Amino acid sequence: MTFDFFISLHLVKNEIDRDLMSKKFPEYRSLDLAKVNNEVLEMWDKHDTFRKSLRDRNGRGEFVFYEGPPSANGMPGIHHVMARAIKDTICRYKTLQGYEVKRKAGWDTHGLPVELGVEKALGITKEDIGNKISVEDYNAACRTDVMKYTDAWEDLTRHMGYWVDMEDPYVTYDNRYIETLWWLLKELYKKGLLYEGYTIQPFSPAAGTGLSSHELNMPGCYRDVKDTTCNALFNVRSKSL
Repeated sequence: MTFDFFISLHLVKNEIDRDLMSKKFPEYRSLDLAKVNNEVLEMWDKHDTFRKSLRDRNGRGEFVFYEGPPSANGMPGIHHVMARAIKDTICRYKTLQGYEVKRKAGWDTHGLPVELGVEKALGITKEDIGNKISVEDYNAACRTDVMKYTDAWEDLTRHMGYWVDMEDPYVTYDNRYIETLWWLLKELYKKGLLYEGYTIQPFSPAAGTGLSSHELNMPGCYRDVKDTTCNALFNVRSKSL
């Protein structure tokens, strides 16, 4: 490298330094974090920052992050913010390393809470499905109910700065999704990777189905009842006596 090159590099550096010093950082008489947050979101929207971060990645391949999607039949809470902040940190870190990290939003639209909520609203039980209400109408009611808080989730997602593609989410009640899962199970069965086992599982007589640990922790799942069982104790004598 010639001496002229180092002189040119030094001049360019000085020009960059002068340009940076001429720009002032915003000053706040009183810090308004909500206002600062909105300004950052507007800047990201203006420059299409999220999309560009996906398009500009190359060279290191794809980093796939499978996220368990939320269910939009309930309002989001602070625990969702905490979990999504951690997820977002991982995806942004891998993006900065040069990976293409596609982030597709999704909605979990299955589960007993959805069914019970709809049945309560309609004033029916499981036995009424197919009698008082058709299976088609029941499914339609569930599909509507499960997405009722979508706007609240999208608003939270934006304001917390969680980068995920909300425009084309996958929805678990979509037949393509359901058929894909059945196909995967079939392939696992054909390869001998499925086995039959036994486990102790809580069961709901009213719903006619097993319960997950999440469902057991739902509000109203437990109540105090009086036990009217009578227990009698007897001594056991050995037959040899």
